[in-house]
Amino acid sequence: MSNYKTVFFTLGILQIILGISMIIPIFAQIAYSEIDSSFISASIISIVFGVLFFLSNLNHNRKLNLQQAFLLTALSWTSIAIFGSLPFIFSSLELTVTDAFFESMSGITTTGSTIISNLEISPKSILLWRAMLQWLGGIGIIVMAITLMPIMNVGGMQLFKISSNDSSEKILPKSKEIALRLIYVYLGLTTLCTITYKSFGMNFFDSVTHSMTTIATGGFSNYNESIGYFDSVSIEISSMIFIILGSLPFIAYIKFLNGNKKIFFSDVQIISFLKIILISIIILFIYLIIENKDISQVNVRAIFFNVISILTGTGYVTGEFDGWGSFPLIFFLVLMFIGGCAGSTTCGIKIFRIQILYLFIVNQLKKIIYPKGIFIIKYDKNNVDDKFMASIISFIFLYLVIFFLLSAFLSLSGLDFITAISAAATSISNVGPGLGASIGPSGNFSNLPEISKWILSLGMILGRLELFAILVLFLPSFWRN
Repeated sequence: MSNYKTVFFTLGILQIILGISMIIPIFAQIAYSEIDSSFISASIISIVFGVLFFLSNLNHNRKLNLQQAFLLTALSWTSIAIFGSLPFIFSSLELTVTDAFFESMSGITTTGSTIISNLEISPKSILLWRAMLQWLGGIGIIVMAITLMPIMNVGGMQLFKISSNDSSEKILPKSKEIALRLIYVYLGLTTLCTITYKSFGMNFFDSVTHSMTTIATGGFSNYNESIGYFDSVSIEISSMIFIILGSLPFIAYIKFLNGNKKIFFSDVQIISFLKIILISIIILFIYLIIENKDISQVNVRAIFFNVISILTGTGYVTGEFDGWGSFPLIFFLVLMFIGGCAGSTTCGIKIFRIQILYLFIVNQLKKIIYPKGIFIIKYDKNNVDDKFMASIISFIFLYLVIFFLLSAFLSLSGLDFITAISAAATSISNVGPGLGASIGPSGNFSNLPEISKWILSLGMILGRLELFAILVLFLPSFWRN
């Protein structure tokens, strides 16, 4: 176990940070006269465990190899979900351990599925904590996606290595500078979003919490009607803009600040991402015109918002899109799988993998037509070799396999077909609302069987950590290496 002192030392630091962050909702308790011991107790427990991990591993070697990086990734997200559930358990909501863990996991993975049915009357401190979990999860996944995953060679993420000289033995020192820059950008966007929401009519509390879940593309809201509660065009437009900003590769912001002013117009991921949004809106608009036979009956505002929200995995809703017909439901299911850009707060398969898979298919067709031809696949001016292509295809294949397995297990747990399929998709893609009366835009996950909630929690962390970062830990050969 001494080989993993760096892992547990880092976990201790994370637990201490989590415990300290639990102090912030206490100020909300004081401001709204909701004082109880929920956050004080949770904070003390988290800090005590963090300090124990910290002190017992002080003599770590300050290096993190590849094996330890995988273990740290899995344990950090799991432990934060466990300790992050304590405020829910101790709160006046009287949630079961299952419900509290589900809500916490949904928060830290920026999924946005909730089991709380009366958000409007829930304690403000709990609403703030939900938003904070998503905000922390958002910055956590950005830092991990840009600093750790490229070195871990997870699902093609090696394409986004900061430097070709990166090695697993230098993960921690190489990450520090870039992580700080990412945090500054993330904080800046969150602050700007808060000011914008406040200027368009949200009260201070709502503007702070919604800005956290907007930039994190998490989707937790303080109201059962989500963003639709405000019924404001200005707020919805602001939300769409900041959701898109949170869905772009955060490394692009750093490149922009370093002088590359054309990065947002030249990055192939960003261009394709915006094209998918535009094409999706046009497709749904045309379908609804044909379906309703009256253009005045088509809610263009709702189409724009829900396409952006579902594609990015944010999960905010402004209308019950499950009443638009069968085709939009299937279409939104497809959008859930696509997701946003790599290195952003979004989930799903990611734009770059879809692009590279398309290039691979085109290349295979060319080889059929010209058997003696030699065709090289290039992505963003980089050659895509066979090893890299294998990691992309295996990721997408595994993603779909796990989706079907989750759907099967959810069906066995007692869910109907639509609920099982959409719940599996929304968990592995970290979207939030599903389809159907139970978990659709106007519902929540509170009435699902307990076993279903644990299955969905597993799906959330698998989807958030790009599948391989979790599954590799179950291979005996990984531990022998």
